[in-house]
Amino acid sequence: MRISIPRSDQGTAKWRVGIGILSIFLFIVPQVHAKAMGDMDINDAIEDEFLLDSSIPENSIQIDTNNGVATLEGTVENLLAKERATRIAETVRGVRSVVNSIDVAPAEPRTDTEVKTDVIQALVRDPATESWEIEPEADNGAVTLTGQVDSWQEKQLAGTIAKGVRGVQSLKNDLTIDYTGTRTDREMQAEIQERLRWNVLVDDALIDVSVNDGAVTLDGIVGSAAEKRRAHMDAWVRGVDSVDASGLEIQAWAKNEDLRGDKYAEKSDTEIERAVEDALLYDPRVVSFNVSVEADHGAITLRGDVDNLKAKSSAEQTARNTVGVVQVDNRLTVTPLTVSDEAIETDVAQALIADPFVDRYKIDVNSTNGIVSLYGDVDNAYEKGQAEDVASRVNGVLFVENHLEVSDNDELYSYDPYVDDWLIDDYAWGDFDRTYSWQSDKQLKDEVEDQLFWSPFVNSDTIDVNVDDGEVHLTGTVDSYDEYRTATKNAFDAGAVIVDNDLTIQG
Repeated sequence: MRISIPRSDQGTAKWRVGIGILSIFLFIVPQVHAKAMGDMDINDAIEDEFLLDSSIPENSIQIDTNNGVATLEGTVENLLAKERATRIAETVRGVRSVVNSIDVAPAEPRTDTEVKTDVIQALVRDPATESWEIEPEADNGAVTLTGQVDSWQEKQLAGTIAKGVRGVQSLKNDLTIDYTGTRTDREMQAEIQERLRWNVLVDDALIDVSVNDGAVTLDGIVGSAAEKRRAHMDAWVRGVDSVDASGLEIQAWAKNEDLRGDKYAEKSDTEIERAVEDALLYDPRVVSFNVSVEADHGAITLRGDVDNLKAKSSAEQTARNTVGVVQVDNRLTVTPLTVSDEAIETDVAQALIADPFVDRYKIDVNSTNGIVSLYGDVDNAYEKGQAEDVASRVNGVLFVENHLEVSDNDELYSYDPYVDDWLIDDYAWGDFDRTYSWQSDKQLKDEVEDQLFWSPFVNSDTIDVNVDDGEVHLTGTVDSYDEYRTATKNAFDAGAVIVDNDLTIQG
């Protein structure tokens, strides 16, 4: 069976896609890579990732790696950029942990009253948190959240929204969780194991889960610090009081088949549907809505009504991260409460001004029957995506038409599920306009192979790279659509003008 994903006709960065789903699971013995993986090599790989990420100011962070522990120092303008630096470093092969000593120094000083007011407005403006009883306090840029929520996921979402306010330099999240009902340790253990099994972002075959009176302990081996973080997140199921993931050891031989086990063995559509439905129950933006999930040979269709645009995109993101899903047709309908276009324009404009990534830009906002159009200029694709995400989180917004012009179209930015909280790949690759390669074909081939090696999320031993006049051709096998897509991103990051991805997804 062959599944074709439509080719984008935007820009010159054509992505030619053909995915073959093999019915037989192939066992691949990992090879020992000759490439060195010393601390200096890891240092360089982290630095390269920072240079490729538009949200991290160039040369603003110093990196020191010792025995796989990366220490980050320097200064950034907002708390989200600081935390993003940690998540980026965690995606580099060989990084065992990250010590983040980066200082947050906002470009312009703000009073505690201004910061507190903006945090309150951000929580009220967001459809997911508007009804939650949360009390923020600010003291010299240090924000504390108190109140009560229904889940660990809701607690994290409230914290993320607060961190995204201009002027917040640190956050203490003292929100308490009020679970309804009681659960046995065995019930929680079984659910955690299932969440790990179905999460495409965690290779879980060597993870052991134990629960004692609501306290979860994770032991075993994972392939990266980013996967360790994801495993910790998955362990927070209803009823859990604490999670200790310190027993998870990170091994640099990330894509060894021992880590995956039978994770990508063929799954029935019924199993995939149930897994997506279960995952949506832990998405705080989606859990309150009745979302119908249909699977057809791994192609997922989402149907139903949600009351905000961010919930629609979040549901798609959650579905994509489920094992067995090869594509998502998002047919969710956004039916918000009635909000006037004037109020929408005001709320979106205020949200953009409060955002620490795009506040310095003059962005014009127009709303017509809930369809918001953004006009103006930004420096890079990340900021364009950030502005769109900010607008999508405002009550009453049905759709965002993003007309922001990017001054540097030669700089690619693409969605990374281990780093990003939103999807921007609907236009990022289409807007990309790299018309030539500054490297010879041999240099580009070496650079692509280097990118693939340093990513713990692809098995570079199963991927062949060929280059012709700046066009990269990828052949071989991968285990998931996420790995397939990551390989494409790696090739573009290496400097490819065009990526022809003929990798086969086996499962």
